[in-house]
Amino acid sequence: MKVTTPGTEGARRESVFHRLYTGTGAFDIIGKRARWYISLGLLVLVCLGAIGFKGFNLGIDFEGGTKLQLPAVGAQGPIQTDQVQNAFQDALGHPAETVQIVGTGANTSIQIRSSALTPEQVAAVKQSLFNEVQPLDVQGSPSQQVISDSAVSGTWGGEITQQALIALGVFLVLVTIFLAFYFEKWMAVAALVALLHDVVVTAGIYSLIGFEVTPSTVIGLLTILGFSLYDTVVVFDKVKENTRGLLGLTRRTYGEAANLAVNQTLMRSINTSVIALLPVVGLLVVGAGLLGVGVLQDLALVQMVGMIAGVVSSIFLATPLLVDFKMRDPKYREHAAKVRQRRERAAAKAVGEDAPAEPKHAVAAGSGPRGGRPGAKAGRPSGKRRR
Repeated sequence: MKVTTPGTEGARRESVFHRLYTGTGAFDIIGKRARWYISLGLLVLVCLGAIGFKGFNLGIDFEGGTKLQLPAVGAQGPIQTDQVQNAFQDALGHPAETVQIVGTGANTSIQIRSSALTPEQVAAVKQSLFNEVQPLDVQGSPSQQVISDSAVSGTWGGEITQQALIALGVFLVLVTIFLAFYFEKWMAVAALVALLHDVVVTAGIYSLIGFEVTPSTVIGLLTILGFSLYDTVVVFDKVKENTRGLLGLTRRTYGEAANLAVNQTLMRSINTSVIALLPVVGLLVVGAGLLGVGVLQDLALVQMVGMIAGVVSSIFLATPLLVDFKMRDPKYREHAAKVRQRRERAAAKAVGEDAPAEPKHAVAAGSGPRGGRPGAKAGRPSGKRRR
C-alpha cells in the first residue's frame, strides 16, 4: 500500500532539493518499503557470500608473522615488487606471502609480509635485499639500516578478537535496554536489526575489497556502531513525536506519521553524514594514499563504509521495519481502517458538493405534477385578464 502524507500532493511538483529541506513528507519511503527490503536483503546476501567464500585478509596481528619494510628507491632507481620477491626467495627458498607498494611520492615504501621468521632468517632476508636492491637512506646512500622488521604473535590478535566480541555483546545489550526504556520494544528490535545490517555490510565490503584486517579495523567497526545508532535514534525520536496521541485522531495512519518523520529528518541525516565523512575521506586519501600509513587506511575504510550503511539503514530499514512491527497490533490496524473510512466519507461528500447542478436541471426539464407546477403559477395572471 502506498503511503503519502496528507496535504503533500502539491509538493510533488516542487524540486527535489526543496522537498528535502522542507520535509513535507513528499518522499514515499515507508510506502515503498518492499523494494528497500529486497535491495538491502540482496546486499546482505552478497556480503555474507563474500565473507563465507572469500574470507578476510587477516594481518599479522591476528595470524602472527613477520613484516619487513624498506624504501621504494634503490641505488639503481625505483625498486619493483618482483625484485623484492626474488630477493626474499633467494634468502629463504620460498616466496613471501605478500609484497606491496604503499604510499606515494617521497613516502613510498615496500612492505613484505610472511609467516613468522627467526632472527637468523630475518637477518638473511635483510642481507639479500640489500645486496640485490640496495635501498637508499635519507642522505641518498645505500644502507641496510633502512630495512625495518617487526614480529607479532598470533595470540595477541586472538585476544583482540575476543575483547572486541565482548565489547560488541555488551554494547548491544546496553543499546537494547536503552531503546526499550526510552522508546519501546519494537523500536529496540528495529534498531538492532539495522545495526546488524550495518555490521554485515561493512564486514562484507571490507572482505570484497581485500584490505588487511588489523586492530584498527576492529576499533573502526565498533566506532561506526555508535554512529549508526545515533542516526536511528534521531529518526525514532521524530517518529515518537509525530505519533504521540495518534490513536485518538484520524488525520493520518501510523505509517504516514512515520513517513513524515523520516522526511523531516532526511536532510539532517544527509548533512550529518556528509560532515562526518569529510575527515574520514581525508584519512583514506591523504593518510593512506599520500602518506602510505596502513593503519589509517584500515581505520578510514571501515568508518566510511559503516557511516554510509548506518544512514541508509536508519532511513530505509529501521523505520519501515518499525511500521511493520506496529501494524501487527490490532489497535493500529483498526485505527488505519478508521482513517480510510474518514477519507472515503470526505471524498464522497466532496463529490456531492461539486455536482449540485444535476438535480436542478432535472427539475427544470421534468414533467408531471411537480414539473408543471412552476408553469401553472406563471399562467395564472393571463387567465385573470381573460375574465
